[in-house]
Amino acid sequence: MTNSDNTTSHQVNDYDSDISSTIPYYQSFHQETINIIKAIGNEPETWLDTGCGTGSLIKMALKNFPNTRFILGDPSPDMLIKAQEKLSTYSQKRIKILEPLTTQQLSLEICPPVDVITAIQSHHYLSSKDRKKAINACYAILNKKGVFINFENIRPASDEGIRIGKENWKKFQLSCGRSENTVNGHLNRFDKGYFPITIEEHLSILKKTGFRVVELFWFSYMHAGFYAIK
Repeated sequence: MTNSDNTTSHQVNDYDSDISSTIPYYQSFHQETINIIKAIGNEPETWLDTGCGTGSLIKMALKNFPNTRFILGDPSPDMLIKAQEKLSTYSQKRIKILEPLTTQQLSLEICPPVDVITAIQSHHYLSSKDRKKAINACYAILNKKGVFINFENIRPASDEGIRIGKENWKKFQLSCGRSENTVNGHLNRFDKGYFPITIEEHLSILKKTGFRVVELFWFSYMHAGFYAIK
């Protein structure tokens, strides 16, 4: 398994249904992302969603930001095909889908400067080195005062916190009808299939990258959302 964006355990056709029974409050990640962009102010001219998956966030954003142009990127060709199908009723003048690529492959040669970059549940698959490359790539293509928003699996601060967090997350997934074997297989990917870091480490990386405003704005179970302003 490669350490690239969206190295997901979910099949593309089942992704939308599976993700909601795997990650608590997943749909809220999208709404809270939109809310925080509105709170920051000014409708973005151009918005890039990296690790876009099946395009659910952008489908919601299209309705909330009628003058924004959206760019979608993902390393999975199948995800991009699914996203294109989901967004097919919208004007192609408002939507551009990149060739398959990881966040760390982004550059101004591939993507024009943008006002917003979102990375929802896509960077915790990366190694420490690639995570820093991905954040630097995002910083480089953001306009001044541009906003970077990401949600990721996070690592609790202690071994006991990890144990409790996993048990709590397991109970959520079981309550959604997932089998115990499936849930255990998912949780066993911790530090093997995905590589979460602590909230403090997230904030530190964003600050060291050069963002002038760095904030935690969401935390639930073993997931957190951050925004950073260039």
